[in-house]
Amino acid sequence: MSVSKDEDPKPTMDRQEDTAGSYDEKTMGLENDEALYIDPAVEKRVRNKIDRVLIPLVMGLYLVAFLDRSNIGNAETAGMSKDLGFDDPHYQWLLTIFYIPYIVFEWAALMWKAVPPHIWATCCILVWGLASTLQAAAFNWSGLMACRFFLATAEAGYGPGVPYLLSFFYKRHELGFRCGIFLSAAPLATTFAGALAYGITSGHPAHIANWRLLFIVEGVPSVLLAFVAYFRMPDSADTASFLTEEERRVAKIRAIQQTGSEGAKRIGRPNFKDVLMSLKDIKTWIPPLMYFSCNVSFSSLPVFLPTILQNMGFTAINAQGLSAPPYFLSFIVCIVTTWIADKTRQRGLMIIGLSLLAGVGYILLLACKSVAVRYFGVFLAAAGVFPAISNILPWTVNNQGSDSKRGAGIALLNIIGQCGPLLGTRVFPASDAPYYIMGMGICAGFMFFNALLALILRTYLAWENKRFEKIDEAARQAGTEPRMGSVGLENEGYGFRNFL
Repeated sequence: MSVSKDEDPKPTMDRQEDTAGSYDEKTMGLENDEALYIDPAVEKRVRNKIDRVLIPLVMGLYLVAFLDRSNIGNAETAGMSKDLGFDDPHYQWLLTIFYIPYIVFEWAALMWKAVPPHIWATCCILVWGLASTLQAAAFNWSGLMACRFFLATAEAGYGPGVPYLLSFFYKRHELGFRCGIFLSAAPLATTFAGALAYGITSGHPAHIANWRLLFIVEGVPSVLLAFVAYFRMPDSADTASFLTEEERRVAKIRAIQQTGSEGAKRIGRPNFKDVLMSLKDIKTWIPPLMYFSCNVSFSSLPVFLPTILQNMGFTAINAQGLSAPPYFLSFIVCIVTTWIADKTRQRGLMIIGLSLLAGVGYILLLACKSVAVRYFGVFLAAAGVFPAISNILPWTVNNQGSDSKRGAGIALLNIIGQCGPLLGTRVFPASDAPYYIMGMGICAGFMFFNALLALILRTYLAWENKRFEKIDEAARQAGTEPRMGSVGLENEGYGFRNFL
């Protein structure tokens, strides 16, 4: 799969531009430095090869991770609580317990830098695959709780840190689209969750309950994929086995252009001074609040949608099937909006629009009684929530000025942001059926709040870019600017600009 079509930015000499993403080799003077210049055709070939190996791998792994995480809702619709004899409050705790270790272990995003990625990925995938599959063997509520705990612990080490991992392979203006493809696996997994659950739960095997079969069918692939990750996950572009010697040299130069260091040398101990500096920056704290707002809705919609549809009057089987189309639309919107945001360098405006779209969808679900209108509201909510998150994560990575700062930003984003599901998974109690007014109202409010936060952050980043330009102009006037090409394009300092 190639995702690199028309990726190369157009040359520009305008240092007044608002983002560093518009700076290419010509802007930074790299075409005059033989050691750092890359033939664009060769660079595109290298990027295409990385795309064909890395992107399908991380997307596929996240797809099965999200499938394993969210199939608890489909299992509940298939009769899990009835078979095991627990009530709605116990089911709510099955949802909540997932997010407690998921929050506690979010710092593990930094492990992508500290441990070779192929080893770290394999450990995470193997543990969550086993935990997911063993849910089928649970014979009481306590057993399910234990499985959900270990499932969350392992998933916390994988998905939240992948945008950080991708920043080691792609330049700033290439990153958002790849993150969009990776994160689009969430709505795509939800699409398959509905379709797969529909197929599994529509039969009535005598020897095993439908919900147990669901956990087995969706959990075993994760165990198998752990071994695929061990052999296929590259640790860095300049050591990737699928690249030729010439291509690895090009990948090494790309890494130097990014941060001044070779790709292989970027794996190692984080710079804790940079981590602390990042935590003092306000732009490190606003995205986590945005992620929290989105996650209130992001966590609840896949889990409760089959139940919501069932309360619209559809049968349990049809509710499983009807939950798929809204998420397929969301899958497409994730990819399209991140591609547009990369091209226009306007992530903030994109997030504002998507958040408003989702908010309107929840208002329709809250205020309307018509089944058709409420189902349309589900489409709007799904098309806004998932793509908004797909743009928030790369926005965080784009605007941090070193590898360690990017890691700290992603870790903080997830530690705070993943608290959202603690609220989101508890605002749809069964007693609020069929309209779930409280839950819909809370989700709508947080999506509108997310739009406001995006506007505030974008305004701050634009102000900061103007300040950066004044500092750079003073350096040029004093003749103290660094030699063109001697500073990594994505490192903070001379020439660095925020993505808006």
